[in-house]
Amino acid sequence: CGKPLTRMSDAEKVAFRRNNIGFIFQQYNLLPALTAAENAAIPLVAAGMAIARAAAPAAAILDRIGMGAHLGKLPNQLSGGQQQRVAIARALVHAPRLIVCDEPTAALDADSGQTVLEILKDAALAPDRAVIVVTHDPRIYRFADRIAAMEDGRIHAVRTAPFAHLSEAA
Repeated sequence: CGKPLTRMSDAEKVAFRRNNIGFIFQQYNLLPALTAAENAAIPLVAAGMAIARAAAPAAAILDRIGMGAHLGKLPNQLSGGQQQRVAIARALVHAPRLIVCDEPTAALDADSGQTVLEILKDAALAPDRAVIVVTHDPRIYRFADRIAAMEDGRIHAVRTAPFAHLSEAA
């Protein structure tokens, strides 16, 4: 964008967030009247893409995270882990430059969690993209190139890769 966020108007900040940042929250914040596919497509539709055109990329990312058989289901028809995967798909569908994750694997089984972490790793390795993960799960360390440890709301240590030995010790 080239313009400091502090100098952007509110409308510019909204557009910047919409186009450049994907959020994965602990609370899934799915819209209850929308299907899994419709929830996943929200960022594309918000950016101006026609709903019919947004369906294909939403279905593709949902399929990649193991939700292809649940495209037409409403959130109340999905388990907590399935809802979390829909929320993750929603955060990734528009290929944001920055993905901010709060406990992205908290409600997932081991296999689904591994799939999500591989997708986040691929996103982080793509040119001009970054992923920030807040977690208590040491299994995620091996996917990080940097870990900032916090205590009492303050960063007290920053470590850089490799981290495989940390996840094995946990």
